[in-house]
Amino acid sequence: MTAGATFSKEGCSYRLFSLNLAASLYGDNAIGTHAAGDSPKPTAFFSGIFWFKLSSMRREKFVFNQRTLEYDRIVEPLSFTLLRFFSFGCAAVLAGLLLTAAVHRYLPSPGERMVLQELEIARAQNEALAADYDELAEIVAHLHERNNNTVRLALRMEPVDDDVFQGGKGGHDAYEDLKSLPHVGPQIASLREKVDQLRYQIDLHSRSIDEVADKALEKEDMLASIPSIKPVRVDQFARKMENLSGFGYRVHPKLGVNKMHYGIDFNCPRGTEIQASGKGVVEFAGQQSGYGNCVVIDHGYGYKSRYAHMSSIKVKKGQEVSRGHLIGLVGSSGMSTGDHLHYEIEKDGERVDPIQYCYDGLTPAEYQELVEAARQMNMSFDE
Repeated sequence: MTAGATFSKEGCSYRLFSLNLAASLYGDNAIGTHAAGDSPKPTAFFSGIFWFKLSSMRREKFVFNQRTLEYDRIVEPLSFTLLRFFSFGCAAVLAGLLLTAAVHRYLPSPGERMVLQELEIARAQNEALAADYDELAEIVAHLHERNNNTVRLALRMEPVDDDVFQGGKGGHDAYEDLKSLPHVGPQIASLREKVDQLRYQIDLHSRSIDEVADKALEKEDMLASIPSIKPVRVDQFARKMENLSGFGYRVHPKLGVNKMHYGIDFNCPRGTEIQASGKGVVEFAGQQSGYGNCVVIDHGYGYKSRYAHMSSIKVKKGQEVSRGHLIGLVGSSGMSTGDHLHYEIEKDGERVDPIQYCYDGLTPAEYQELVEAARQMNMSFDE
């Protein structure tokens, strides 16, 4: 049957194509026409396949020919087939591009997914650090409150101003670069600002602690220096408060008139040990008019103590002494009517009542008894 042959099937005739169509496309290399031992050219072969496929894609329809009483096949022009093929290709390419763009837009790549995971971890860590900061800030605020209301108050120091304590924030543009980051920038900038403020507060508190430590050492030295114990040993004084002449106007033993008495007279047996009532430096040790054998100790902070009418002196001028240090023995040298210790206290150059500085080692009841005994209008032991 040739290429132009037709046959009928269920009332319809179809035109068949034979393999000679390929022969018409290949020319001399058509199947069945090449010489023995020759092979078709590859380029011509693939070209033939392309045109064969293209031809098979061409639309065709059959129209009944009333004149010949047969169905004639009508095939669309090749240009239409090429246009349709090109349109389908462009549509496929466009769809592929759109699909690729959508995938890249809404479906992250493996690298992007890893970055997103790290970003989530960083955000979680940032929130954890913020929580840790809040806890540390609360501790620092509590330390600041205790420092102001307890330690500095006890040492009579000015408290750290709350406005100063809340300061230390960065300038207006100090964190502008961080805040410009779109995702975690504002959170990091906020945390960085808080950390800088906390660092400032800790530094301020550290300097305050240094001031408190210096003040405490000063207070410790001051407390050790201020006269606070009786100048005669407790065991030998036997806590007896009789025969005690206190500060104020007392009857003069010779004149019999009231005269200002600027100290306390402790009536003790001769040879009773006399002790320094506070830490200091011996300013004077020797004979002094009216006082006989006398020792004067400069305690610093405006305080001085005088010990008079000693039988002997056990220290030298310039010697450093501590509270309770043996400085002499009770006697009756100078203008004295009998064995006793005349004890004076000076504060900022003015002689004050020594009874206020004899409280150490006594119970409240004993101290009150000592005060009452010193107030008695009796005769002094000094001339």
